[in-house]
Amino acid sequence: MIRNIIFDWSGVIKDCVNSQLWVINKMFSEFGVSDISLEEFKKKWRQPYMKFYNEFIPELTLEEEQIVYKKVISKSPKSSYYPGIVNLIKDLKSKGVRMVVISSDFSENLKEEINNFNLNNIFIDVISDSHDKTDDVINVINKYKFDKEDTIIIGDSNHEVEAGKKAGIKTLSVTWGFTDRDKLSISNPDFIVNSIEELKTVLH
Repeated sequence: MIRNIIFDWSGVIKDCVNSQLWVINKMFSEFGVSDISLEEFKKKWRQPYMKFYNEFIPELTLEEEQIVYKKVISKSPKSSYYPGIVNLIKDLKSKGVRMVVISSDFSENLKEEINNFNLNNIFIDVISDSHDKTDDVINVINKYKFDKEDTIIIGDSNHEVEAGKKAGIKTLSVTWGFTDRDKLSISNPDFIVNSIEELKTVLH
């Protein structure tokens, strides 16, 4: 029985793959780098996200990335949530499941989206601006005394799987986000799901 869930946000709850690609290509333009396709993005995306950017712009620093990202993200297309995910989260809450969000998204954006998606007062903690999630996952488990046997991390990149394994919890990858199934399989998560219905089956 899953009693504790650590969610990634973008690509898991928030449907933003196309808008994120738009942001990345705008950023690449700022640095004189050619656009990439959606297929290439899903094959090459990884976290911590500076590993992705440094593959294309080796000299780019985290500080420089954040300055340009903040400028570009304010003009990006608005994103919504994946159909069915909000109802699933609310159902899990009603069953007493404790849920946390750990996201690399900026705090102000994340708070606004949680409000827009009507998910206020659902999560027991929301951690934003997380570049490397490994320590954050471990800290959440310790802070809230999660039983590792009953805890799962849900993400759309290999990084969440790696962070979950280091923390000793179950891991689940979704294929509707930033990373394709073949690449996700490399990290050998406990579960890979292709739809919200499959996710429901695992969590219930």
